[in-house]
Amino acid sequence: MNFLWSSFIYLLLLIPLIVAVYVLLLRRRKRFVVRYSSLSLVREALSHQSWLRRHLSFILFLFALISLILALARPVATLAVPSNRATIILAMDVSRSMCSTDIDPNRLEAAKVAALAFVQKQERGKRIGIVAFAGFAELVQPPTDDRTLLENAITNLTTARRTAIGSAILRSLDAIAELDSNVTPSDTGNLPDGALIPVPEGQFGPHIIVLLTDGASNAGPSPISAAIQATERGVRVYTIGFGTTNPSAPMDCGDQFQSNDQFGGGFGSPFGGGGGGGFRRGIDEETLTTIADMTGGTYYAASSIGELNNVFQNLPTYLALTREETEIGAFFTAFAALMAVIAMLLSFRWHPLS
Repeated sequence: MNFLWSSFIYLLLLIPLIVAVYVLLLRRRKRFVVRYSSLSLVREALSHQSWLRRHLSFILFLFALISLILALARPVATLAVPSNRATIILAMDVSRSMCSTDIDPNRLEAAKVAALAFVQKQERGKRIGIVAFAGFAELVQPPTDDRTLLENAITNLTTARRTAIGSAILRSLDAIAELDSNVTPSDTGNLPDGALIPVPEGQFGPHIIVLLTDGASNAGPSPISAAIQATERGVRVYTIGFGTTNPSAPMDCGDQFQSNDQFGGGFGSPFGGGGGGGFRRGIDEETLTTIADMTGGTYYAASSIGELNNVFQNLPTYLALTREETEIGAFFTAFAALMAVIAMLLSFRWHPLS
């Protein structure tokens, strides 16, 4: 805890002075004590005036005065508070294996439904961005709280070749860094020396990445090296493995995909980063779990639209907290008022004027 007006702290030096004056008054009072004709009456009067009753009101008054002085000094503390400025990045796999119909109507369409439901249930003001990745990753919707833009971006996702999980994490970090100057952009080899100051181990920022994939990385940078960069920046990555182990399910990406190898939608042919149809449908759960563990996130497995909806519903978006320096003088003022009121009530009850 720090103080904006720290010079007021010196007023605490008045506390010993006030105590000294109080003790002096008590001693002078003894000189003018009323003399009773009967010693038994004196003892009876003293028995009803315990030490606590005689001094508790003054002690509470001192607490009130100390708290008020601290309030005048304007104390500030760094608190973790919910923040609508926190960003959630949905990184969605749009590789061709997402055309598998083992989940009706296919994995990609089912993932779209779950992602749309996730967006619609978020509180107003929460910023969400959409990253799509296949042979490379692209930010198809910068973080926004406009649900219409988010819904359009999710609805228009189309498939392409290969899977670059590492690229998806790095592109998500860059999207966050564009909005938060405290987050350093990803390091692709041209980051100046000293530009990155890793966050202390075990500490995390308010932003999170939710990465959904149905396969294993076969393009781009290593997912583990990308996860290391996320850890250094304090960004949690929650990974979702989506799909079944049914190898015989047919592929269905729509007429446009089947009739034309140049993929349409918002990505076009540049997303085709690999050869023909050698898809890797097996989910690399080991890597996804490692990514989540390294970054402070969690790995989830989903093999149906219902399970995926549950995963999105249970994502800990409440972790979207930010550390802010906040004035807490109001708490000290309230405490001072409470102590003063209690002191007066006790004084009136134990030491009535008449």
